[in-house]
Amino acid sequence: MPKQSQRDLTEVLLSSQKLYKPSKEIIKEANVRDYDKILKQAARDPEKFWAEAALDLHWFKPWTKILDKSKKPFYKWFTGAKCNLAYNALDRHIGTDIEKKTAIIWEDETGKTRKYTYLELYQEVNKLVNGLRGIGVKKGDRVAVYMPNIPEIAMAMLACAKIGAMHSVVYAGFSATALADRINDAKAKVLFTADGSFRRGKVINLKDIADDAVKQCKSIKKVIVVKNNNEKINFNPKLETWYDDFVKGQSMEAKCAQMDSEDPAFVLYTSGTTSKPKGVVHVHGGYPVGVLRTIKWVFDLKGDEIFWCTADPGWITGHSYIIYGPLLAGVTTLMYEGMPDIPQPDRIWQVVEKYKVNVLYTAPTLIRAMMKYGPEWPAKHAMPSLKILGSVGEPINPEAWKWYYKYVGKNRCPVMDTWWQTETGSHMITPLPCAPLKAGSACKPFPGIIADVVDKKGKKAPTGKGGYLVIKNQWPSMIRTIFNNPERFIKTYWKEIKGVYFTGDIAFKDKDGYYWIQGRSDDVLKIAGHRLGTAEVESAFVSHKAVVEAGVIGVPDPVKGEVIKAFVILKQGITASDELKQELKTHVRTTLGPVAVIKDIAFVEKLPKTRSGKIMRRVLKAQELGLPLGDTSSLV
Repeated sequence: MPKQSQRDLTEVLLSSQKLYKPSKEIIKEANVRDYDKILKQAARDPEKFWAEAALDLHWFKPWTKILDKSKKPFYKWFTGAKCNLAYNALDRHIGTDIEKKTAIIWEDETGKTRKYTYLELYQEVNKLVNGLRGIGVKKGDRVAVYMPNIPEIAMAMLACAKIGAMHSVVYAGFSATALADRINDAKAKVLFTADGSFRRGKVINLKDIADDAVKQCKSIKKVIVVKNNNEKINFNPKLETWYDDFVKGQSMEAKCAQMDSEDPAFVLYTSGTTSKPKGVVHVHGGYPVGVLRTIKWVFDLKGDEIFWCTADPGWITGHSYIIYGPLLAGVTTLMYEGMPDIPQPDRIWQVVEKYKVNVLYTAPTLIRAMMKYGPEWPAKHAMPSLKILGSVGEPINPEAWKWYYKYVGKNRCPVMDTWWQTETGSHMITPLPCAPLKAGSACKPFPGIIADVVDKKGKKAPTGKGGYLVIKNQWPSMIRTIFNNPERFIKTYWKEIKGVYFTGDIAFKDKDGYYWIQGRSDDVLKIAGHRLGTAEVESAFVSHKAVVEAGVIGVPDPVKGEVIKAFVILKQGITASDELKQELKTHVRTTLGPVAVIKDIAFVEKLPKTRSGKIMRRVLKAQELGLPLGDTSSLV
C-alpha cells in the first residue's frame, strides 16, 4: 500500500478490546442468532436483503424495480410501488389484535399521564386528517409542527403522512427566528403548536415564540394550538384555532392516500451545527423499510415491548424511534415530556420501573449526566423488565458504556451503540443483541450496509488507522435530496470522495472489523503533525474518577500547530483546583501517550450542545478564539 498522507488519516491512541459476549438467554430469544452468517448473507446481495425486509410492510401495489441507479446520486427504491408511511404505522394494525394494544403512553414532569390504544390513535389521527383536508391541505403541501413531546405531535405527523402532505417538525426549544427560517424554507401553509411545554418545573410559553415566527412567515394560513398546560396566551381567532375545536365533530374514518414509493413523506432540518440547516427529505417507501428492519433487529422486538426512546420527535431519532419505528413494529412507545432528573435524579429510573420498560434508548450525554449523580440513584429502583439498552447521538466513551451496562443493565442487558444520521434515516453501524460487544465501539455495519474507512482519495485506511467513514452502497432509508437544493445535496454528500456517500465523520476499524467513531472530520485535532479524533481524547478525560464529561478543541500553537484545550465537567462533590488540572493532564498523557499535549483545562458547569445532545465544539472554539459563532439555532 502506498504511503498515505497525515492529512488523510487520524491516529488511534485508545480502544478497548474486551469482548462482552451475549448470554445464552439473549441468543436463544434473539430475532437474529447467527451474527456472522446474516452479515455475510446480506453483503452478498444487499438489494435482495432489503427487498425481503420490505415484505414486512403493506404495499397497495408492488414495485417493478428494487433499486433504480439511473440518476445517480438521486437513487430510487421500490419504484412503481404504491404505499403510505402512516398506513404502515397505523392503519394496517386495525382489525388485528394489535388495535387493542397500547400504542402510546405519555407522561410529563408533573406526573400527568395519557394512554392511547392503536384503535384510539387511529381514530384521533383520522379526525385530524378530515380537519386538515377541510382547510385545503393536500398531497405535497408542507405542514410545520412546533410542539412538545406530547401525543398530538405524533397525531399531526401521522395525519400529514396519511394525506400525503410533508410534515416539517421543528424542535420545541428553537427560537422564533430558527422556526421562521424552517417554515419559510419549506413554505409551510399550516403550523401546529401548543400553549406551552414543561421543562425543569417551568412552563415555557411556546405560543409567544410561534407568534413571533409567524409574523415573519407569509405562507402560514392556519395555526392549530394544543392546550397542553392551560396557560393564558394571545389568541387570534382569524388565524388560529384550538386543536380540540379543530377535530371536534370530525369523522373517525378517513381515506388514506396511496403514494408513490418515492413521494416525499417529510422534510426534517438538520440541527445546523456547521452551517445553514439543511432540509433532509425522506420518502414513503424506503424510509419505513429501513426503520422497521432496524428497530426489530437491533432491539430484538417481538411485538409486546414497552419501548422508550428519550429523544424528542423534533430530531430524526424521534421520528424513527419514538414515532414511526415503534408503531411500524406494533409495540408500545413511551413519550415523556420534560427532564429525566426532575424532581430528583432518579426520575428516569422511576419511569422505567413504573411502566416496566423493556428497551431504553438514550444519549451518551444523558448517561454521563446520570453518572454525575452516581449509581445509588438507579440502585433505588427494580428494573428487571429491561432487556436491551441503546445509545445514540454521538460516540459513547467506554467509561459511560461500562457504567450504563453495569448500573442500569445489571451486566445482563446488551448495549446497542448505534451510529447513524438524519440523512441515513435509520441505523447504519450498530451491533445486534447476538453480537459480542466492545465498550465504546458501534460494532459493525447493519446487515445490508457496506461501509469503510478511507483516506481523502478513497483508498482503504489500514487497520487501526483513522480515516473518513463512508458508505459504499445504497440503502432504502437514505436521504433523497435537500429540499429545494439538489446542488447542495450533491456537493455535501457525493462530491467529497468519488463514488461513495460521505458521512463527515472520522472513524477507524480494529483487527476484528469493529468500527470506532472518532468524531466529526471538522473537529480533528492536528497536534505536531499528528491527527487525533476528539472522541478518544474526551474519553481519556472521562476515564478519570473525577470527570463526568469533557469537550476538547485545538487552539493554535506556534510550535506544535495546535494544542488541546479541554472543557471539563467534574462529578458532584469534586472541587476544581490547579492540582487536579495537573493530575488530569498527566492522566490523559499516560492514557494516550505524549502526543496528547493538553495546554489548558477549564472547569465548567456545562458544555454548549445541540438540543439533541451533541457537543458543539465549534462554539467552544469560536468563543476561545473570538471568532463569529455562526448558526447557533440548535444551541441549548
